[in-house]
Amino acid sequence: MVTALLILFVALSAYLGWRVMRQQRALQFVGREWRALQTEEKQVFDFLHGLGESFGGGTGRRELHRLIVEGAARILNGHGGALYLVDRSDKFLSPTFISRTCAPLVKVPPHIREQAASNPVALESYLRLHPVHPGDGALALIWKEGGARIFNFSDPELSGLAGDGQRATSALVGCLAYRGKVLGVLAVVNGPMGSTFGPEDLAVFKAIAEQSAFALYSEAVYLEAGEKRRLDSDLQTARDIQSILLPAESPRIAGYEVSGLNIPARQVSGDYFDYLQLDEHRWGIVIADVSGKGIPAALITGMCRSLLRSAAQASTSPAEVLRAVNRRMYPDIKQDMFVSMLYLVVDTRTSDVTMARAGHDPPLLYRAAGREIIPLRTPGMAVGIDSGDVFDRVTDEQTVTLEPGDGILLYTDGATEALDTHGSEFGLARLTQAVQVNAPKGAAATVNNIASELHEFAGTSAQYDDITLISIRKL
Repeated sequence: MVTALLILFVALSAYLGWRVMRQQRALQFVGREWRALQTEEKQVFDFLHGLGESFGGGTGRRELHRLIVEGAARILNGHGGALYLVDRSDKFLSPTFISRTCAPLVKVPPHIREQAASNPVALESYLRLHPVHPGDGALALIWKEGGARIFNFSDPELSGLAGDGQRATSALVGCLAYRGKVLGVLAVVNGPMGSTFGPEDLAVFKAIAEQSAFALYSEAVYLEAGEKRRLDSDLQTARDIQSILLPAESPRIAGYEVSGLNIPARQVSGDYFDYLQLDEHRWGIVIADVSGKGIPAALITGMCRSLLRSAAQASTSPAEVLRAVNRRMYPDIKQDMFVSMLYLVVDTRTSDVTMARAGHDPPLLYRAAGREIIPLRTPGMAVGIDSGDVFDRVTDEQTVTLEPGDGILLYTDGATEALDTHGSEFGLARLTQAVQVNAPKGAAATVNNIASELHEFAGTSAQYDDITLISIRKL
């Protein structure tokens, strides 16, 4: 009986000892897992913190790309990684950061591998310059299909890519997309001594790819906002410069009242007008409209101003001035651009107004005696279309004599082609009526009231073309 109890006690003690040892091992295992989890959490926190820092613009693009690649590789115990971003043309992936320990993810020509055997820089340079096009292996596949996958280097998409000294066995490759826009592809490869990536690694990698895509999207938005601010600043500078080239105030011409107004559709205008005192009794007035809008058109207006001012000093004939401008401008203007221009000379001694028109809208002559509006359709073609043979032949001039109360309105087609919210044009008929109503009120009232009427007509509809108005009235 005692012997049986002793045997039972020994067995129970052994069992309890075994349970204690098992629990201690379990606790040690849990401890190791807990420490590993804490380490992984810290790595993920550091990674997300670094991405957060980049949102405010404190991190350069190169540094952000490095942070994404090296952070992903560190969290996943990878041997290296690579980041490829979609080119603006959306035709290929461009390498933006490849860690030195990353096995090649694209095919490397034999001669590059031979050079790399003695000079590793040769392989690094090739990989950093080699874009990925559709059909080029795992990177291109994920770019087009989306999602994330584990690839083995024995798979057809990566077969034979891991060279000597970089015997990676697997790679995690994921598409970086945010708000429906594909930004690029991220890859992490394991090393010669690393185990093949598994489902748990893929789950972590997907989370990393999602946060990386958000960071890259935020970076792009930040850069676009900065670029827009710089562009807006440049455009404002261009507008300030152009405003210097346009007349600051109306000229004081004996016996006449003149007023001009320019309303650009954008920051800078493709319309141009100017006043030139030719001698004691003669004044030149020009209005022009360059095809197109924005900066290119504004640059051409500057060219027009210089050429016309030079030509106007050499001749008092409006037709000859326009011929000279066309000859000088034709060789330097693009084939898809042209300039409509109207130039007239006011002679205060005779009350004569002589004008020539180079494809510009006919000015509207107002006769006070009968409140009649007469379009002055002087023949001519736009500047910059012909070298001079045809232009010189068709360009002619016309002279009208103004009586007290008579006036002339010069305008660009931005006025007649202004649209309302229904898509209807303001039109020549409305402009003619507006001149008829406002001409007796004076030159300044004419341009200001027509501008107000155009604004009221357009309502909330955007202005698509520049508008310039010049009113000339004989006192």
